[in-house]
Amino acid sequence: MSHRITLEGGDGFDVSAGEDTLLRGALRAGVGFPYDCSVGGCGSCRFDLVSGEMESLWDGAPGLSERDRRRGKRLACQSRPLSDCTIKVRTGEEYRPPVPPVPMTAVLVARRPVTASMAEFILKTAEPAHFIAGQYAVFRPPGTDGTRAYSMSNLPNGEGEWRFVIRRVPGGRGSNAMFDALAIGDTLDIDGPYGHAHFRAEAPRDVVCIAGGSGIGPVVSVARAAVAASPGRRLFVFEGARTREDLCFPALMGTAQDGVTVYTPVLSAEADGSGWDGVRGFVHEEVERAVGPRAEESEFYFAGPPPMTEALQKLLVVKWTVPIARIHFDRFF
Repeated sequence: MSHRITLEGGDGFDVSAGEDTLLRGALRAGVGFPYDCSVGGCGSCRFDLVSGEMESLWDGAPGLSERDRRRGKRLACQSRPLSDCTIKVRTGEEYRPPVPPVPMTAVLVARRPVTASMAEFILKTAEPAHFIAGQYAVFRPPGTDGTRAYSMSNLPNGEGEWRFVIRRVPGGRGSNAMFDALAIGDTLDIDGPYGHAHFRAEAPRDVVCIAGGSGIGPVVSVARAAVAASPGRRLFVFEGARTREDLCFPALMGTAQDGVTVYTPVLSAEADGSGWDGVRGFVHEEVERAVGPRAEESEFYFAGPPPMTEALQKLLVVKWTVPIARIHFDRFF
């Protein structure tokens, strides 16, 4: 059984009655539905319900403002069709999934600590791991409500291996469940890939990757892809962390780091007198100082906490006027 979703003034698509959200059903059908985080935080997948019945999965999702709610706006990632529906939304080719997302069952085969608060979770699926470096998957940590989005830290492969760098967040139900309630050998339903901040292998420019905190996962994936795609291409990686103990790019990259032109760690809270003679401060400030004239010939990929991504957007778009098409990141909350 399926529900027919008609786009006002356009075509339609079918969503399985068992599908968990309108957004995932649309993307699986190859529709260019706008989105970023896919878990209710960013608001990019807002739409209007013209007719039909739609169930809301999270009434308090932060992706909708009070003004949005008064106007009757809904989030496709938090809506489930209960009948045939007509909706109003502006779709676009730029949102069409390059790899259609697929629901899968994965087994946790290993968990490798990379810092005191972060670990790389290694899962295996029966299906090949089809994605593009820099994308993410969504899954529901055991015993929690709602889904979480985590980016892959490895490259696509035929063996069905999916790697995710996850940081244990104090008080975070999802991340703590991943560390405490998921044992080796347990299964987890995952869904992916999603995301627009994937590596553009066809772009001939230098690659600049910037990571903050657990945003290191997709940056490692993109860096690996850049090294593999064009060994002669210049690749600059900036990793922002609080202290030396929080740095993990070298450990995650391994010997592939030999293909990185320059790796620059930047520490914001390293103790005075610790012996650290590297860069201190915020990572976006070092990017501004070090990249400078190379901005117009570079492709930018970044992931990290909102203050970092906002500062980088201001630097790249407002100050350096880098074309939007060369700036790649996914908005989370």
